[in-house]
Order: sequence, then structure tokens, then C-alpha cells
Amino acid sequence: MCGIIGVTGNKNAAGIVVEGLRRLEYRGYDSAGVATVAGGKINRVRAEGKIRNLESLLEKKPVEGTTGIGHTRWATHGAPVEKNAHPHATEKVAVVHNGIIENYLGLRKWLIGEGYKFLSDTDTEVIPVIITYYLDKGETPKNAVIKAIAKLEGAYALGIVFASEQDVIYASRHGAPLVLGYGKNEKYIASDALALAGLSSEICYLEEGDIAEVRPNKIEVIDKNGAAVQRKITQSNLAGINIGKENYRHFMQKEIFEQPSVIGDNLHAYFNAVTGNINLPNFDFSLAGLEKITIIACGTSYYAGKVATYWFEKFGRIPAEADIASEFRYRNAILPKNGMCIFISQSGETADTLAALKYAKARGQKIVSIVNTVQSSIARESDIVLPIYSGPEIGVASTKAFTTQLCTLAFLVMQIAREKLPHQAEVLTELTRSLLEVPALISKILEKDEEIKKLALHISDAKNIIYMGRGVSFPLALEASLKLKEISYIHSEAIAAGELKHGPIALIDENIPVVVIAPGDELFEKCASNVREVAARGGRIILFSDKHGIEQLKDVTEFSVEIPEAGFGEMLKNLGITKVKRLLASLDKENQEIWENNLSTRKLIESSVKTLLNPMVYAVPVQMLAYHVAVAKGTDVDQPRNLAKSVTVE
Repeated sequence: MCGIIGVTGNKNAAGIVVEGLRRLEYRGYDSAGVATVAGGKINRVRAEGKIRNLESLLEKKPVEGTTGIGHTRWATHGAPVEKNAHPHATEKVAVVHNGIIENYLGLRKWLIGEGYKFLSDTDTEVIPVIITYYLDKGETPKNAVIKAIAKLEGAYALGIVFASEQDVIYASRHGAPLVLGYGKNEKYIASDALALAGLSSEICYLEEGDIAEVRPNKIEVIDKNGAAVQRKITQSNLAGINIGKENYRHFMQKEIFEQPSVIGDNLHAYFNAVTGNINLPNFDFSLAGLEKITIIACGTSYYAGKVATYWFEKFGRIPAEADIASEFRYRNAILPKNGMCIFISQSGETADTLAALKYAKARGQKIVSIVNTVQSSIARESDIVLPIYSGPEIGVASTKAFTTQLCTLAFLVMQIAREKLPHQAEVLTELTRSLLEVPALISKILEKDEEIKKLALHISDAKNIIYMGRGVSFPLALEASLKLKEISYIHSEAIAAGELKHGPIALIDENIPVVVIAPGDELFEKCASNVREVAARGGRIILFSDKHGIEQLKDVTEFSVEIPEAGFGEMLKNLGITKVKRLLASLDKENQEIWENNLSTRKLIESSVKTLLNPMVYAVPVQMLAYHVAVAKGTDVDQPRNLAKSVTVE
């Protein structure tokens, strides 16, 4: 996603803008630029590539002015070259823009007919040109902005400065986020509150159709109807936040290693280990009366949702399905009267997910959002907001956000299970308590960093890699595959291990590493059979499993990583035999007889805990593998090509 920042005050604007752009680098971008106002003219500097290229140009050609706007661009219309970089400008006005102007071709044709010229291939350039058109008609800057915006169709967040007004920025949003920041004798605009970290502790989010006139000492806002309005000013918890790499080589590596800490934060926020209470917000509807749960998300968040569908059905005995947000509306999804939709989005601004939310809300669904940004658009549209408490994630490839999304979902699953099965609340509390083991388990995995680095070097020359898993390990395999291709650019795909003989086995040969995620749960033996099928075709098997699993398959594996098991013994000590039998009954009433005939009570309990914990635990080593493969290949780990942190246009 492109990034915007602007400042008007009494200091050099360019330096403040560039520093803000650095905080937005995590979003992904291919060019950057700055425009300031001084001496009745606009000074503009733009550069292809990284912000350091822009800084180099600014050192050679400093720009004056205490009002300025800046932008990091991720190409949507036009190649990532300097002429298409923002800000776009005429002699009278400069504009930065996030989003897409859907009717730009018609506007461009009209303006060319009026004698105006265009220098870029972008949709954005129509905005400064149409504003200039109205200025030439005698309109004031403010009225020119209002009239120009009335012509635009699509999604936009805008920052606008005029050569004739050296102490004002005009800002507006429609379908894309924009935040205002309040400082002493200095005001700011930004597409993300993180850009204002250390600059402003007071922020205000513009609402749909708002236009703001931002001056050093005041901000005035009018709504889409032209009426003056006051928007709520809130305290930002990002002021002064540390977003450095510390001693790590990349942000992604730092964020992988932060997972024991942030999952601990999540556990503290949602669970009282003493009382066993889950601390979720008050729901103004009955969780026990829910008929179906639909989880909607994109990318990594979608895979977190896929894991949760197994949990909802196994522990809560409630139908659940996960949908890709970009497809959800277009199949005209049928939603039950007493349904709940869960929307998962790290930024809370994902365009497809937000559109799907509005679709579900219009059909009477209860809306729960799981986000990392509690003041985001998705959060503001929701009935219930569940923060993931991961802190800012700078690397484009999600790591700690994925595991904290899973942890948050686990607490929601357990709360719904308690309300639907109140007679099993005590046992479900003990199952919930097992989540407390996760930070320690992940800490043990992080000690294997050098071992996983050696594995990465072993497979980094592969052209294609396959991931396999069963049960909750299948969506984890999908996420592991996504991580690898995102940052290493190696083609990868994930398959449900049971589907191997339905086609994918044709791909197996001695050149294909097959990464198998096979914890010692109730599906291990079936997955082990699939592993041997791969081995019989010459596949290079990389196994992530526990000690027992590695021992079982050591004769066919090329490389294995032992993952520590949870301390089930302590949990069983807390459970009397009566509770154990009750847990057996609660987890799967329909298959109770089969389970009693084929599984010991201990294995059943262990299996249930593994189903809950393993997706979080096994996510970390496959993240580490993707990271080290990417480092070995020399790719841009934190800002991989063609990707953005948040996708705010469909």
C-alpha cells in the first residue's frame, strides 16, 4: 500500500516528511517523493527505488518550506519510474494520493480537450490538473478542492498543497484511511498513525467524504455534505515507539523472535490464569445461539481463519467456514439469521475484507473483527473488536501477526465453546490454560535458529518446493508455502497430504523438496503413510515433527527439525478422571463411541491440546525456514518485490 505524510508548521518540512516516510517503508513501495511550498512556488523532488535515493537527491538539492507532503508509491497505474512517482503537480498545486480514481480516463480526456497536458501514466495526475482547471476558473484553493473531489469516482486519500498558500494542507478521504495529527504549532496528515510516531500523541481519523483544512494552529473539517464537523481526537499509543531493527539483520527476523513476548502480551490481555476467565469484550448477542460462523480474510489472515474453522467445529461444535474476502461477495453467499462473521485483517484497512464486511453487515450478521489497528476502518464498522496485541509489524511478510491472530481466535473459540457447552466449562478452562505453554515452546524453537539456517542453505537452490500437512497442519502448510514464495521468490505450493494421490504426486521427483508438517497428533500415522509415498517416488523429505515422529520416519527423511511437545503431564494432573471423561464427551459427541474404542483417554486429551497449540508452535520454524532461504538467496526480505503490507484497493 502507498504511504502518505504531510506537515505544516514552523520547521523544515522536508526532513520531517522523509522521516515519516521511513516509518511507512514496511508497506512496500517502488518510488518516493516530497513536495514543499516556499516563496510562492512548489518545490518537488522524486526518486525511483528506496527512500535513500530520495534522500541523496535532497542532499544535492535541498528544498525549503515549512509545509510539505510526501509519498511512497506502490505502482498500480503506470510503471515504477520517476515520472509516475508522487507527488504529482502543476505549477499551482501538488497532490499525494492513495487509492484508485476509477473514472480517470474520462477526466483525462475531458481535461486534454480543455487544453491541459499530462506528463505521467497515472490516474493520480488528473487530481492536480482538475484542481488547476478550477483555479484557472477563478475558484479559491478550498473551493477548487471541493469541486475537484466531487468529480472523482473511486477510492482515495489525498494530501494537497498550493503554491499560493504556504501554511495549509488540504486532506480528504473516501474508501482509504487518512489520519490527522496534532502537535504544538504543527499539524500533520498521514495514511497510517505509525508515520506520526514521535510527532503527535493526539490523532483524529477522517470519516468518509471528509475534507480537512490543516494549518499549523488549527484543523477545520467539513463532511461530505459541506457541513462543519468535529471529529473525535484520541490518544495514539504509537507515539515515540521504537521501530528499529535492534541487533537483528531484518525486521522480519526481529519480529519472528518477538513472538514469545507478543503472544505473552496476548495471553495476559485475554486470559486470567488464576481464575481461568477469558477476558473478551461483552457481546450484546448470544454466543450460545449462533448457528454458523463465517471467517473472512485475505492472505495470511485467511490461513489463520482456516485453522480456526477446525477449532470451532472440534471444540465448539458449531459449523464454521473460511472465505477469501475477494471472492466472498461474488458468490452471493447465503448467511443464516443467527450467524456471526469474523473479519481478520492486520491493518484493518484491507479493501476486499472491508467490502465483504459491509456485505455481511447488510445481511444482519453479527460482526467481529480481529485486527492489529483498533482505530482502523474495519474495527470501526464492527460490533466487537479483538486486538491481536502484536505491536507494529514492519516486515511485509507477516509473522508475529499470524501467531497472535491464532491466539486471539483460540480465546474466541474457547469462549463460544463454554457458552454453547456450559456443562463442560471447567474442562474447557483447562484446555484454554494449555495456551500458556506456547511462549515457552516457541522460545525453545528459536534456539534452533542455526539448525534451521543450515536446512535453508540445503534447499535454497530448489526451483520448486511442496508443503504437506493434514488437519490443522494443512492451512499451516498453506501459510508456510506463502511465506516462502513471498520473500524467496521460489515457486511453492501446499497440498493436503491426503490429496497427494489425487494429482500432486505426479510432480514428485528427486529435485523436489517436500516439507512435511506432521506433529504427533491423531493424524500422524496417516500423514506418515503419505510421506512414505513421497519417498517411494524419490522426493526429498524435510520433516517438522516431534521426537516420536522423527524417529518413526528417520529412514526416509533427508532433513528433520524436532519440535518440542507441550507439557501434557501438568495438564493431566489438573484433570481428574471424571473431568477427562467429560472432556471426551464434549469434544466430539457424535464420535465418542469410536474414540473410546480406539484411543486411550490420554491420547485423546493430548490430541485436543495439540490441535489447539500446534498451529502457533509449528508456524515459527516454517517462518524461520522461509526467512533463512530468502537471506541465502539475497532477496529484499523486509520489502519483497511487488508486495505491499496492506492492500487498500480491490
